[in-house]
Amino acid sequence: MIVSGSASQTLAAALARELDEPLATPAYDRFPDGELLAAVPGFAGDRAVIVASTVSSDAHLELLQLQDAVREAGAEEVVTILPYMGYARQDDAFEEGHPISARAVARAISTGADRVLTVNPHETAVCDFFEPSATPVDAAHLLADPLPETIEEPVFVSPDEGAIDLAETVRDAYGDRVDGAAGEVDYFEKVRRSGTEVEITPSDVDVAGRDVVVVDDIIATGSTMSEAVAVCRERGVSRVFVTCVHPLLARNAYAKLSSAGVEAIYGTDTIERSVSAVSVAPALADRL
Repeated sequence: MIVSGSASQTLAAALARELDEPLATPAYDRFPDGELLAAVPGFAGDRAVIVASTVSSDAHLELLQLQDAVREAGAEEVVTILPYMGYARQDDAFEEGHPISARAVARAISTGADRVLTVNPHETAVCDFFEPSATPVDAAHLLADPLPETIEEPVFVSPDEGAIDLAETVRDAYGDRVDGAAGEVDYFEKVRRSGTEVEITPSDVDVAGRDVVVVDDIIATGSTMSEAVAVCRERGVSRVFVTCVHPLLARNAYAKLSSAGVEAIYGTDTIERSVSAVSVAPALADRL
């Protein structure tokens, strides 16, 4: 039986259809003192597949409660899917006395799960914080699906070298879709000056008069991505499309990117937003 966290209901329903498994109807509530309650009335089955993006601290606690609820209801196997793993980017101690937050939340989730899957974690090393290790699921190729077929001389660009493999994956998948060569791949040099300040250095790729697809694993505040778009604009780009696996789009990120001149933004449903144009359900189903 598929069980959904409150932030992942659309994806959970898509996965239930993909696997042809029943979808539970959880109940989410909050007590007068602010404490949460996530329950799964009527749960039945030997296996529970919990789909819950941990987009907030409340979502983390809700997931722990769902794991405990299905186990209490008799589930012999609990598979936890983290379409988006919150705190995954806090995978190291920033300074002395700081926690490794990704490890802390992974340990907590591991206590209630027999298996954990997570989609395109920012660093795959965070999977080792789980016990047993979580399985990373690559859904980047799906980002080629919503791109228009009329992209002219495309250049697939990542905002930094660390995401170049994502850009290559989307480029190759797009080439398969249009049945031909899909263009070049490049990246921008990114130097982080502080927790909020990032400097983007232009690359040597020729984008004048061409369409650019900027690819990243996550868009949080949109600052890095909008700077990359600005660089493309300065170099005479034709159109800019933005794709990401996790469209967090915190605060004014959507407005920031739109103001920068982005033609369209495409994300997956690991985080359910208005730009979630493609579902990762097929990629997850392949691992289940």
